[in-house]
Amino acid sequence: MEPIILHADLNGFFASVELLTHPELRDVPMAVAGDAEQRHGIILAKNEKAKAFGIQTAETIWQAKKKCPALHLITPDLRKYQFYSKQARVIFCRLTDRVEPFGLDEAWLDVTGSTSLFGDGKTMADQLRRWTREELGLTCSVGVSFTKAFAKLGSDLHKPDATTVISRDNYRQLVWPLPVSQLLYVGATTAGQLNRIGIRTIGDLAACDEKMLRQWLGRSGGELWREASGLSDATVEQYATPHPIKSIGNSTTTAQDLSNAEQVKAVLYQLSDQVAARVRAAGMKARTLQITIRDSAFVNIDRQTRLNPPTDLAADLAPAAMALFQKHYSWHRPVRNLGVRATDFVQEEENRQVSLDDWQKTDQERARQLLLEQTVDQLKRKFGSKKISRGLLFGRQTSTDDESQEITE
Repeated sequence: MEPIILHADLNGFFASVELLTHPELRDVPMAVAGDAEQRHGIILAKNEKAKAFGIQTAETIWQAKKKCPALHLITPDLRKYQFYSKQARVIFCRLTDRVEPFGLDEAWLDVTGSTSLFGDGKTMADQLRRWTREELGLTCSVGVSFTKAFAKLGSDLHKPDATTVISRDNYRQLVWPLPVSQLLYVGATTAGQLNRIGIRTIGDLAACDEKMLRQWLGRSGGELWREASGLSDATVEQYATPHPIKSIGNSTTTAQDLSNAEQVKAVLYQLSDQVAARVRAAGMKARTLQITIRDSAFVNIDRQTRLNPPTDLAADLAPAAMALFQKHYSWHRPVRNLGVRATDFVQEEENRQVSLDDWQKTDQERARQLLLEQTVDQLKRKFGSKKISRGLLFGRQTSTDDESQEITE
């Protein structure tokens, strides 16, 4: 039986959620955006009124204001968006247990086995839109197709609150004329590579020789050819399927550019504290530490180092992060953003070939440090992370409240 896959995309999600609590903004151009004063001034979502002015997601606030001086801006509220995202997924799970989230506002559903209960793919997509609209006050666009990539294209073709069916009979007419950049997993770099060799549409990609694409793009070339040709057999995962965590990271864009090592040290130690606490909470230890440095010209530098033995302590992560920074950054420009990431996890420490005296000393020191950091974890949970911080941070305002947390699975 051919798969029936839905892709549900909650329309203008952040902005739509905000309109539920700010209904007075429905008739004015409104957007959810970062804080311009803290240098996170980009548009994250907009309502239909703002869209009519040509305002686009990811453009800067000053660009949007130039198009629409009366644009009303709202600061994002992640907890609110997470709540509505979970409620939407509860609705999605009424149709099937094979629900695979793709960010907060999108998900694939494999409804192949649900036709006897709910009807064909289009009927289920329309029902999904009704439930979402009536119960949450949100609209969603739904693509219906036989592959995940085509289902996602379907949800993008008509917005808001629309169902689009891409079938075996019509995909050549609907999909192949679209720019190749609209195909799932074709990023800006890949799209540029394809455009340079004359591949501008998804149909162009499907018409290529698969072996040649593999020569040009490697393994991904063959995978993209299969997606464009409607031959992908990628499956929709069961909802809440556990994945091994590959990395845990925190990053921050500072309120002012950092111009010396002491400022950098304060931020790296703060980020290392946060990462180490989350590594401990996951019951793991990291064998590799990575740092990301973004300078004032938005140039990124990524470096990593091996941790021996594996660790879950900020006392190990922070000095290693600082050593990486000092080794690889030449201060050609001030620093705008810093990130710390732990990866390459193990559940238990690897065996260490050390003398008994050294082992006892190391083990005792680690036990004391672990107790200290666990105590700090408890204090932060009780009083808040901003109430408890390292002494080297006192009197410093090196970072903003807009810190991003990352878990890669």
